[in-house]
Amino acid sequence: MGSEAPFQLPVVDFSALNKQNPDIVIWESAKTKAIEALQEYGCFEATFDEISPDLQKSVFSELENLFNLPLETKQRNANDREFHGYIGQIPFMPLYESMGIDTPYVQEKVDEFTNVMWPQGNPKFSKSIQAYSKKLWELDEMVKKMVFEGLNLRKYLEEHLEATSYHLKVMKYRVADPSESTMGLDSHADTSILTILHQNGVQGLELRTKDETWVTVNVSPNSFVVMAGESFNVLSNGRLHAPFHRVVMNANKTRLSVGLFSMPKVGSIVKPPKEMVDEEHPLLFKPFDYGEFMDYFCMAGVKKDTYGLKTYCGLSI
Repeated sequence: MGSEAPFQLPVVDFSALNKQNPDIVIWESAKTKAIEALQEYGCFEATFDEISPDLQKSVFSELENLFNLPLETKQRNANDREFHGYIGQIPFMPLYESMGIDTPYVQEKVDEFTNVMWPQGNPKFSKSIQAYSKKLWELDEMVKKMVFEGLNLRKYLEEHLEATSYHLKVMKYRVADPSESTMGLDSHADTSILTILHQNGVQGLELRTKDETWVTVNVSPNSFVVMAGESFNVLSNGRLHAPFHRVVMNANKTRLSVGLFSMPKVGSIVKPPKEMVDEEHPLLFKPFDYGEFMDYFCMAGVKKDTYGLKTYCGLSI
């Protein structure tokens, strides 16, 4: 069960940090707060006024139209990579539907998706999603810059960003029928490097804290949840926490959410820089290829409350 009182994540304000040369005092303060939150909770709430309320409203309005399309149309969202195309009509997860767009900050990629869903075209959807995704991408890179600076890994940042791919997942959770479970998405940790989540004002996200207490995360409608994934836990050799989380649909209206996932590119080898390994921090994981891991992950199946990477390449200490 979630906690009775909503839980407030640490809030980091990025609104004053979107310029190329932000005030160093503001930057350092935000950086410290972000890293401490990622270490303790694995996530934080970000305020970021580069994504205006009007753009947010446009995106969620267009997502309503998207999910109202016929099932056979939505199923055209196919992808060679597991979990990247249409997901829905799953007996053990009946409240959940999702679709995905690779490299969503590139207009041509969004147009390709749009033209599959609306052969007659839908420029409003395409422009809104691309503009929104580009700003999320910029936020993702700012957070990573903070983390790499804070862990004294600044020299690896550009190399890391070049070896990163991005995927936008749009999600719908319908209201549960009286006879149904309210579990919208079961407990899991993301395998990504970083996830940025945004919801349409309908709460439902729950987080498991390090003391294994489930708490309901209370998020402002105009804020974003920035969450570390298992791959970031590997890169930091355990310094960043990858939290288990889930979605519970206690609300009486549809919940729409968007997630920008940054992941290691298929074929790139993921391992912590040598600076992350010392006597106090022995190596926790063997190097791994993210594509090969995802093949294993999909064959093994998503196991509740289990870290896939720890099972796949974790070392016994």
